[in-house]
Amino acid sequence: MSSAYSASGVNIDAGNRAVDLMRDAVRGTYNKNVLAGIGAFGGLFDAAELKNMRAPVLVASTDGVGTKVKIAAQANCFENIGRDPVNHCVNDILVQGARPLFFLNYIASSKLIPENVATIVTSMARACGDANCVLLGGETAEMPGVYLESGFDVAGTIVGLVERENVLPKKDLRAGDVLIGLRSSGAHTNGYSLIRKIFAGVPLDTIFSEIGVPLQDALLAPHRSYLPTLEKFIMPRERGEQPSPLKALAHITGGGILENLPRILPENVGAQIDTNAWDIPPLFRLIQQRGEIPTQEMFRVFNMGIGMIAIVAQEEAREFQKNLGEESFVIGELGEGEKGVRLVEQS
Repeated sequence: MSSAYSASGVNIDAGNRAVDLMRDAVRGTYNKNVLAGIGAFGGLFDAAELKNMRAPVLVASTDGVGTKVKIAAQANCFENIGRDPVNHCVNDILVQGARPLFFLNYIASSKLIPENVATIVTSMARACGDANCVLLGGETAEMPGVYLESGFDVAGTIVGLVERENVLPKKDLRAGDVLIGLRSSGAHTNGYSLIRKIFAGVPLDTIFSEIGVPLQDALLAPHRSYLPTLEKFIMPRERGEQPSPLKALAHITGGGILENLPRILPENVGAQIDTNAWDIPPLFRLIQQRGEIPTQEMFRVFNMGIGMIAIVAQEEAREFQKNLGEESFVIGELGEGEKGVRLVEQS
């Protein structure tokens, strides 16, 4: 049956069908703390756990996927795009020492296609499940006239928890501390406006010899979460355990290493990064070559293969790397001087 509202471009029935399709995936993230979730006006989360903490601190972050959604729409591929905002937000509160409690999503589009929305939310739910985080609720909006045809946006908000004494960064960052880089899983969610310009007109199924996979696979690789690797260093310590060697973390997002690392540095402490300390992934070399982009700008736009930087004391570095459980790289160190990042090429 037609209605004035559907004639204006908004389909309530499509929204209801999207909720029906995603319901089981969302409920699959629930735990005993969820008092009300999907279908409620607001999600209810039992906060009684805070009573068992000495000085609980809630940490919140909001982020989106950016123009990476344009590539997902062009490729008609939505299987992983929901992981991006979840993992981005998980990483953002991880750098302050927090573990996630719950996540809220937001999806807006010019025209609601229930199956696509359900696919996106299902991938969000899977990312939440991997992080032991509840997908507590969200909003799906159909907004014709605001978004272009086939246009959509995906974002979310996370809330996490940390003991005040475990908040990062610690206050003892100093010259001589070592910077340890963890690999990224591609461009994550940053620099996609430039990427789309560089590859404008190139079919997404093109396989460049440098990267060896279809272009869309390389560009739509989901933003990885660093929580599984780092949670053992940031979870509240039991009485009597050895203190964590981790002093600070920097999530390398928009602005690259040059803009993100200084956010956690004290005044009068700078960082030196050896750009030869790891192999720059072929995707970034291809982007730089095709776009004729100076190296300094590449490091200000992209993560260049390093998605998270950990800072530890020099004497703790080797043991820390051993306990990470994945490959990592000593990519530089802190030194006295102006707060900022200096790129060097050591042999």
